[in-house]
Amino acid sequence: MLKAPHTEPANGPRHVAIIMDGNGRWAQARGRPRLFGHHAGARRVREVVEACPGLGIKYLTVFAFSTENWKRTQAEVAGLMSLFRRYIIKETRTLKKNGIRVRFIGDRVRLDKKLTELMDTLEEETKDNDLVHLTVALNYGGRDEVARATKRLARDVAEGHLLPEDVDEETLPKYLDTHVLPDPDLVIRTSGEARISNFLLWQSAYSEYEFIDTLWPDFTAAELERLCRNFGSRERRFGAVPA
Repeated sequence: MLKAPHTEPANGPRHVAIIMDGNGRWAQARGRPRLFGHHAGARRVREVVEACPGLGIKYLTVFAFSTENWKRTQAEVAGLMSLFRRYIIKETRTLKKNGIRVRFIGDRVRLDKKLTELMDTLEEETKDNDLVHLTVALNYGGRDEVARATKRLARDVAEGHLLPEDVDEETLPKYLDTHVLPDPDLVIRTSGEARISNFLLWQSAYSEYEFIDTLWPDFTAAELERLCRNFGSRERRFGAVPA
């Protein structure tokens, strides 16, 4: 079972979110199909999760499949959905034993029934774990999340559960998929792309960002540690002027 560190880094990120990019390019550079890279990327998730307790990371959120990824070829999408099912089946026992609590965020309506049943089961099986909170964004888009949250908020206003004048910037987060999670301290994107790709738009308003060239299947626990140390040297003012 994974063990928490005796002392967590005082200035390290408590919540790290990762845009896991570069699986396809990693595979193509090796003359292999894109799905080969996705399988390699899935294995990398385990190493990163295992590294979290020693780095003081309590919450890890990973971007697995976006609402825009349906635009990919039918073969790649089908392969990814199969990979998600196989990953959950294979990893449930280890995640539960190692104290990892798993949550999924995103719109489940378009996902197939077998996958959503596995997601529900994994969440239920790990609900009492508290060493690391792993959140998987699956069929997730930041704009879609805000739109769905706004609909729920509007419904509560229409039904008289919430007054319009009481709605402020503290209200909407209660309707987001991530309402039980703290905002990310550090957002990492692999593969050399310098954009956030519709990921945690509301939650990352004051997050620190790291855009690195490493392709996701090559990302290591050592690199995660380096980025956490970089985070610890930054001054986070949240709009204030230092005294």
